[in-house]
Amino acid sequence: MVKSIAEPSNMRSRRTRAALLKAARELLEEKGFDALTMAAVGDRAAVTRRAVYLHFDTRTELVMALYDYVGEQEGLAESLARVWAAPDSLAALDQWARHIAYYTPKVLRVDREVARIEGADPDAARHRKFAISNQRANVRRLVRWLADEGRLAEGWSVDQAVDMVWALASPEIVERLHGIRRWPLKKMHERLAATLRVITVDS
Repeated sequence: MVKSIAEPSNMRSRRTRAALLKAARELLEEKGFDALTMAAVGDRAAVTRRAVYLHFDTRTELVMALYDYVGEQEGLAESLARVWAAPDSLAALDQWARHIAYYTPKVLRVDREVARIEGADPDAARHRKFAISNQRANVRRLVRWLADEGRLAEGWSVDQAVDMVWALASPEIVERLHGIRRWPLKKMHERLAATLRVITVDS
């Protein structure tokens, strides 16, 4: 009996949390980071301000949860899983290029808004630092794989290769090629994969 009573409450709580994160993403993409206040999120989600604070103690906590929410909604884990499921480091490098080409455009607006305000907003700065740290950790894992298989091009240290591969994954490059120059995602994937091979792989 206790279980049957508790489950609806948990379901309501999950629905409310999801509604708050959806509202936060919409506000961020439509109006910018400045509009992302606890009160505005509550209004957009049609819940009380008290309900917002029941789920997120601070705006910082909301912003960090938003990072995870966007990743879940846009398939971040699944996209990265294809990289690590590759049979070897060369195939993984190609899957990394695919991940950047297909995943990054889905989160460009959120990333752009956070980048715009990070110098003046501590919450945005924390979010940005966290996202960059995660991405660089993935790049290091990939480059280390190349090095362990003896495929990292001569003259590259692991640290230098990490910097280069990470730089080529920047949202600014994706926005210029896909957003401004209108490159199809498939073309961007193929060209990025070829560029990464030429630069980092021992021929």
